Amino acid sequence: MRQRYTNRDIRVALVTGAGRRVGRIIALRLAAAGYAVASHYRSSGREAVDLVREIRMRGGRAEAFQADLTQVSEIRRLTRSVEKRLGPVRLLVNSASVFFPRPFSSVSERDWDRTIDANLKSVFFLSQEVSRRMIRRAAAGVIINIEDAAVRRPYRNHAPYLVSKAGVAMLTRVLAMELGPRVRVCGVAPGPVLLPEGYSAAARRKAVHHTLLKRGGSPEDVAAAVLFLADRAPYTTGTTVFVDGGRSAA
Repeated sequence: MRQRYTNRDIRVALVTGAGRRVGRIIALRLAAAGYAVASHYRSSGREAVDLVREIRMRGGRAEAFQADLTQVSEIRRLTRSVEKRLGPVRLLVNSASVFFPRPFSSVSERDWDRTIDANLKSVFFLSQEVSRRMIRRAAAGVIINIEDAAVRRPYRNHAPYLVSKAGVAMLTRVLAMELGPRVRVCGVAPGPVLLPEGYSAAARRKAVHHTLLKRGGSPEDVAAAVLFLADRAPYTTGTTVFVDGGRSAA
């Protein structure tokens, strides 16, 4: 499903974990806004290809790219491939993550390493690689990290995940300092917008009850915040938009 693009001025967005859930909706929204989307996946190849097909059917531009972002060598290969096939990355959305329950007393070293590598290490080194290229070209760029509103109001049985997302939240601020003024770095912290499939009806009601708006959100709400920060907030960096129905303020 490869296509060749010759317009080097096109805005290219690299969205990690774009094949499924929130990442998919972000990719669709960016494509509708005129971005050429590099749809990254690790193991969800079928979903990533379906996403590319859907974007193209709507008249957009997209390519799918496989990489294991826990490996720095894979990050470098991915970035080179995206820029060769689509063009220089103008927007990086770090959306890929792993999420699974594990009681604190049962967390293994493998659980810890898997989560930190996928959710935090990958964001650090992919941002490093992409920002180097942005700065080398002397062209403005944007990095948006998908965080999690739960770092302000943590819950049980997800310690490695919440620690990794707290790290991403701090990384957003650190990168904004390190990469400004050329590269803006912002975060989007979703709340109960797409709860895991394993959540019971009671758990879903409880999550919604703790919001100020008393309703759940949607992946489209997250995608709208990403697009706003990317295209309509040129004086915004080093900050996070919470898309959580006010739960973090309650």
